[in-house]
Amino acid sequence: MSVPEGSNPGAVKHNQEGIDHWNQGHYDVALKHFQAASKADSSIGETHFNEAICLDKLGRHGEATMHFKAAKKNAHGNKAITGSAILNGHIGG
Repeated sequence: MSVPEGSNPGAVKHNQEGIDHWNQGHYDVALKHFQAASKADSSIGETHFNEAICLDKLGRHGEATMHFKAAKKNAHGNKAITGSAILNGHIGG
């Protein structure tokens, strides 16, 4: 999942690096990039979603739920976020 066009360039860079590490199975490294992306621009639902799925994968479910809520709040109609089974499993759909 990628961030919207016009987003903070630092957030975009960290989100992409996080995705690259996620795809390699480096979940702890991916999480650091997703956290940096969320810190650079907290209004992007996709970065919160990516951070949440990483936290979930690492067994940090309470933190994941917090970021799933932020992802849904900032989804701006993105059905990949709002319709996500894992998101709705954490926060109730």
